[in-house]
Amino acid sequence: MLNEGITMADLPVHTIVFKILTRVPAKDVGRSKSVCKQWYALLSTQDFVRIHCSRSLVSSNQRVLLIDDLTCSVHPIIFQSNDYGPSSIVTFPFHHHNNDVSILSHLNGLLCVCLNHTYELLLWNPTTTAFKHLSTPDSRGFYINNLDAIGLYVDADDDYKVLHIKRRSGVLGVYVYSREVDSWRNIPFITRQEYLIPHFNWSAGTFCGGTLYFTVCECWVGGTNVVICFDVNSEQFKEISFPPVPSTGMVQGVLVNVKNELHMFASTGMFEMTIDLWTLQGDYWIKVLSCPPIPPISLSLWEVVYN
Repeated sequence: MLNEGITMADLPVHTIVFKILTRVPAKDVGRSKSVCKQWYALLSTQDFVRIHCSRSLVSSNQRVLLIDDLTCSVHPIIFQSNDYGPSSIVTFPFHHHNNDVSILSHLNGLLCVCLNHTYELLLWNPTTTAFKHLSTPDSRGFYINNLDAIGLYVDADDDYKVLHIKRRSGVLGVYVYSREVDSWRNIPFITRQEYLIPHFNWSAGTFCGGTLYFTVCECWVGGTNVVICFDVNSEQFKEISFPPVPSTGMVQGVLVNVKNELHMFASTGMFEMTIDLWTLQGDYWIKVLSCPPIPPISLSLWEVVYN
């Protein structure tokens, strides 16, 4: 509440943006961007996004986005009962078919999705309904499941970008889309040639601390498993080791960013599955906890949690 005699016009723009608008819902933030160029610039910075997200990280603000056939719904999470609350329907703003939309990556409420019948990539904000087709006439922005990998990130200049790793007949290409300049470009990627063959499974990219991380797991018992790191500012790749899990069964690794720290749920086993939680410290993994063996399950993530 403003003191008597003080109006919004008396407050500095920086105070309005970072003290007031960081506390309003994301949809109202999107509308506020149209006030003026200065507001648009400030509301688009990574500092604003980080503060807004941190103030939304309370249990009452957590939402899950579910895509089912032709509908998309948002459900509040009821942590006391480990259940979902009543849903609200989100209308797809783009043309699509039944069972057509797959979520490939998400960051700060922005989704990178694929239309399965055309293989086209899109950027989509379900809160504001804004979307952007990323496909081009020279075949950039087309995604093939089980061959390609996608990572969504923001660089030091607050430019949201999409990293697209494409594997085609033993040839790997790496492309970066910039939302600011609205175009794709190719970047070099030096890696082991065996990672290009189909029986290596690449995960979606997880953005954490200025780096995109991918798990690369060989689909054989006792196969090779590594983590590929992409520094989003230098655009350099490097490889780090996988957590030291047993090689007695198929290995899965699911990466999660928790308060800007990278964690991995690593599972192994065939008839019984062991799941361990690891956290990355530098280039090394530290085990946080272990779960008792359970029947095999898939650790694939089909839901997106929103603030």
